[in-house]
Amino acid sequence: MAEPVVRIPDAKVALSTASVYPESTATAFEIAARLGYDGVEVMVWTDPVSQDMEALRRLSDYHQIPILAVHAPCLLITQRVWSTDPWVKLQRAQAAAEKLGASTVVVHPPFRWQRQYARDFVEGIWRMANETDVRFAVENMYPWRYRDREMLAYAPDWDVTKEDYRHFTIDLSHSATARVDAMEMVDRMGDRLGHVHLADGRGSAKDEHLVPGRGNQPCAELLERLALSGFDGHVVIEVNTRRAMSSAEREADLAEALAYTRLHLASAVKAQRLP
Repeated sequence: MAEPVVRIPDAKVALSTASVYPESTATAFEIAARLGYDGVEVMVWTDPVSQDMEALRRLSDYHQIPILAVHAPCLLITQRVWSTDPWVKLQRAQAAAEKLGASTVVVHPPFRWQRQYARDFVEGIWRMANETDVRFAVENMYPWRYRDREMLAYAPDWDVTKEDYRHFTIDLSHSATARVDAMEMVDRMGDRLGHVHLADGRGSAKDEHLVPGRGNQPCAELLERLALSGFDGHVVIEVNTRRAMSSAEREADLAEALAYTRLHLASAVKAQRLP
């Protein structure tokens, strides 16, 4: 009988700088390097360092850890970061990714009240994607809920698989909040799945971003499928550590998330016995 061997896929495991909040972007680089992550995804937000390409380059060089992705400033709290014009934000995110050597820009679908942006979004993302080697990976979102009410906050839709994008980001915390079958969504994304935000959730109305394995999402199943399919994108740990009682507890959560991800990305395959 042939013995099983462990095959590690090409996918790199990165730490989102959002995972250390309320600590700083600089702290995320330090933790990612110390724990052995393959790189970082920079969440561009209100921290001035996250908006400064030279500061980010210095952090990357100092800690010897690459920037693999840039998350464009799409959140409510970042409406004035890098401009109030959403297309300028994406242009600057693309320029940042190119300058820093990142392969992916993560972008959310527009808010419904951004009417002109939403109307032109699908075509505009294609136009930008055709102008660069950087992937624009559009991320699945979720309906906003309050008690028994549901509000559709994103346009054209929070379910990005309803539109024609070149690349997608799957976020398992968002699929939990949306209360959809994440693996069915991954099936619809097919080979256009270019980026993963790995986190867990329990289906709360709030976007939880739990450490993988602490909710009910198919985190392990997704990682194992990525390994077997030869996924060549990045798997980014994007978890909420705001409730950590200390820096040591936050770091322990991020170490656990990394160990979980690496464990399930390593898939057992049957070795062919040489004649």
